[in-house]
Amino acid sequence: MAPKILCVAEKPAIAKAVSQHLGGGTVNVRNVTGNLYVKNYEFNFSFGPPWGNCPVIMTSVIGHLNGLDFAPQYRGWQSCRPGQLFDAAVLETVDSEKKAIADNITKQARFARALFIWTDCDREGEHIGAEVRKAAQDGNSRLEVKRAKFSNTERAHVIRAALNPINLDDRQVNAVAGRIELDLRLGAAFTRFQTLSLRTMGGDLVDRVISYGSCQFPTLGFVVDRYFRVKNFVPEKFWTIKVVHHRQDIDVTFLWRRHRLFDRMAVVVFFERCLHTRNARVSKLQKRPTSNWRPLPLTTVELQKLGSRFLRMDSQRVMKVAEDLYTKGWISYPRTETDQFDKGIDLKALIEKQAQDRNWGPYAHGLLDGAFRHPRGGRNNDQAHPPIHPVNYVNPTSLGDEERRVYEFVVRRFLACCSEDAKGEKTTIEIDYGDEVFHAEGLIVLERNYLDVYVYAKWESSQQLPEFTLGEVFEPTEATIVDGETGPPGYITEPELIALMDANGIGTDATMAEHIAKIKERDYVMTRPHSGGGRGGQGGTRGGRSGGAMLEFIPTTLGTALIEGYDNIGLHTSLGKPFLRKEMELKMKEICAGTRSRNEFVQETLEQYREAFVRSQQQVEVLKAACRKYCFGAQG
Repeated sequence: MAPKILCVAEKPAIAKAVSQHLGGGTVNVRNVTGNLYVKNYEFNFSFGPPWGNCPVIMTSVIGHLNGLDFAPQYRGWQSCRPGQLFDAAVLETVDSEKKAIADNITKQARFARALFIWTDCDREGEHIGAEVRKAAQDGNSRLEVKRAKFSNTERAHVIRAALNPINLDDRQVNAVAGRIELDLRLGAAFTRFQTLSLRTMGGDLVDRVISYGSCQFPTLGFVVDRYFRVKNFVPEKFWTIKVVHHRQDIDVTFLWRRHRLFDRMAVVVFFERCLHTRNARVSKLQKRPTSNWRPLPLTTVELQKLGSRFLRMDSQRVMKVAEDLYTKGWISYPRTETDQFDKGIDLKALIEKQAQDRNWGPYAHGLLDGAFRHPRGGRNNDQAHPPIHPVNYVNPTSLGDEERRVYEFVVRRFLACCSEDAKGEKTTIEIDYGDEVFHAEGLIVLERNYLDVYVYAKWESSQQLPEFTLGEVFEPTEATIVDGETGPPGYITEPELIALMDANGIGTDATMAEHIAKIKERDYVMTRPHSGGGRGGQGGTRGGRSGGAMLEFIPTTLGTALIEGYDNIGLHTSLGKPFLRKEMELKMKEICAGTRSRNEFVQETLEQYREAFVRSQQQVEVLKAACRKYCFGAQG
């Protein structure tokens, strides 16, 4: 039997797509004993030197093969003190549900000369690749191991990846392995501490698990922080001066340069000076071209934020649908930090595929006929994946409703990136009235350009300003003092929450949606359709979705109690703040760069959290006081 190449993908659908491309339509499919979803695909492919033309077995895993857990003597809730879990022995083993998948890889590796790993090209995919390598080497320790670097399942891209394999990046493997160990130890220690300590208070806390996660709690902290800003908001009265002049059947409103003041008497003094002067003089008249910039290429964080805002889907659902579109070969890999296209990508070829669409096809034709502009480049490049973009055309009518919405958004965003900025003319008029300066602005949109395809952005002409001349003097038609009151901020929305997580290093672009989903599942927050304003109490939907509107988050009584409790304990860095987890993410990047070891990362981080854990144990009554205030005070 000729030596084979064993290829292993991260998902069954990727294995199927890759085998169809590499097998050229001549593929034998065999079932895998013990798993209904994983298949073995057999075909021949010419890999080039040193492997040449050889038989291939293509199979897959379904995510992680292995799991990390404590040694058996530490797994029971009462088996040890929670603090001992910082140092307890841990074991990595194949998950019981994945044993048949691992056994299949081990078996196929016995007859292989090389292993090609086709997991997703990110840190998590690299770690899953290492798990695949371990299972394969259990069957054949002499295997040469390579990984395919790819970002979509388009045929030419897949073949290119097969012909140009690279090495598995063990630095990324170690970064993820360290994070998995820390998540286990910290999550278990604090979860047992919280649950066992607060259970004694009775009520609803008796039978519930009060979980902790180092990303979960800072995410909750953002929600609670905004809730208190709304709850504690005190409105302030303000006054401003409004000047209106009627000319050429147009009422022009001039805005005060001081905007507003919180001292009524001061405003009255300024206003009386204006009236005493009586006439206003045009001190500045400017007409200048202006642009509304086309969007940057699409990243994962932007997809989640804008999906929540425009597509009426929560971030976790947006990512699930995008993953499905990627797996089916319609879009590129949807987990990327890159917001700049490499010069080597044939963008016009991608645009040409979209020219057949009934809705945006004519616009794509226009780009190909001379309107194409190379996309703007952002500041981020993860060196792994390009920005999210369509790789093949699919008729939107053949997709489900959610798939259609996400696919259309990705296509329209891509076409907008390849377009000219919108062009306009901005007119600014400034007048001196008394000792005060007022201004009015007008906008005329001259060329919509990218706005014609990117229907999610709005940039519209304002009412055209009448003619004024520099230095002219006129008596305003109306001048009045207008009062108002400052309003509270709104409760935090999902796009705002994602932006805060991104800015503070809470999770990665690939995991933010999961952390948000977790605090909903744990009943730490409620969601409701965004109302646009603050106040309004704590009514909402526990743990789930709410119609098709953008959601806002309100903490439950337990969520509020946990964050306030840890804030009041007096920790050097509160567990509800993002700083400790942000430091973890930075250290993981250092491991990937080769400047820090996995062991250093794990031990340093454990010591930081151990200090917080010991302090929390000593001050547990503070945490209980917060629970009495919110959880039980609400009932009584």
